[in-house]
Amino acid sequence: MSEYLVDIQNLRLSFFTPAGEVKALNDVSIQMKQGDVLGIVGESGSGKSVTAYSLMGLVPEPGRILSGSIIFNGHRIHEMSEKELRQIRGNEISIIFQDPMTSLNPVFTIGNQIEEVILLHTDKNRKEARERAEELLSLVGINEPKKRLRQYPHELSGGMRQRVMIAIALACEPKLLIADEPTTALDVTIQAQILELMNELKEKIGMSIIMITHDLGVVASMCEKIAVMYAGKIVEYGTAEEIFYNPQHEYTKGLLLSIPKLTATEHEKLIPIEGTPVDMLMPPQGCPFAPRCQNTMKICLKEMPPYTDINEDHYSACWLLQKQAYMTMKDGVAR
Repeated sequence: MSEYLVDIQNLRLSFFTPAGEVKALNDVSIQMKQGDVLGIVGESGSGKSVTAYSLMGLVPEPGRILSGSIIFNGHRIHEMSEKELRQIRGNEISIIFQDPMTSLNPVFTIGNQIEEVILLHTDKNRKEARERAEELLSLVGINEPKKRLRQYPHELSGGMRQRVMIAIALACEPKLLIADEPTTALDVTIQAQILELMNELKEKIGMSIIMITHDLGVVASMCEKIAVMYAGKIVEYGTAEEIFYNPQHEYTKGLLLSIPKLTATEHEKLIPIEGTPVDMLMPPQGCPFAPRCQNTMKICLKEMPPYTDINEDHYSACWLLQKQAYMTMKDGVAR
């Protein structure tokens, strides 16, 4: 048995559209142990959600895994049939989707939708499933749970619907919870409550969490490790402390510079990342961030940089680091 709960190795995934091949994931590797909280950050189209959906075997047509492996809790996800995948979805691994209004069925009550998951994956009867559903709504901080079970999604606020989605995801106490931008549509107060709730639940039932977001503020408060994605590739990986206080990739530095700071002076401007995102139908030959990077070298445009280890828990794919490593080694030899 592997020491890792999640072990994704060298995953390449493309969508074969009428316009051509969209190279959504390019050699992505992720490893997580039980209880880890990983944040995956990056702009829209960077491959964050596709990585998560591939872990659940939910890659839609015309998507296809070209190479690599996806192992979750001993299951070889990339080799499993749809019937086998249904046994672990919602049971061992769950997901909270971006928009709770489109994820919840408008014609069924909240109670029906939570009970369905419990009845499908456990041996509880209808009465026990109803009791468990009520218990789950209380767990996620919804008042008057008995009343809420009889209500429909449109009768609840956005924050309450998101809590219902979390309750459904936690119904069978999964080993891994994937949260795909769970706070995007919520105001700041409700967002803070949802993040606090997820932290509490993680401590109570010891589950691992993958938090997918473009909001670095969210990962700062939730995640122990962070993977920064750009154009379908993990360009930097490290602990939250390393990423925030010692960023090594130019894209990571750009993301951090574009965040408003409490210490900013009155007329200090935010620094945006210039240029436009990569066209995934025709990705560049070298580093995908090279066309937008302020420190591009000739080699950046021609070849994909290898990963450079900064320390045991921190690595980045940038030719500047290779240059630094070479200069450091050269200086050491000279001395």
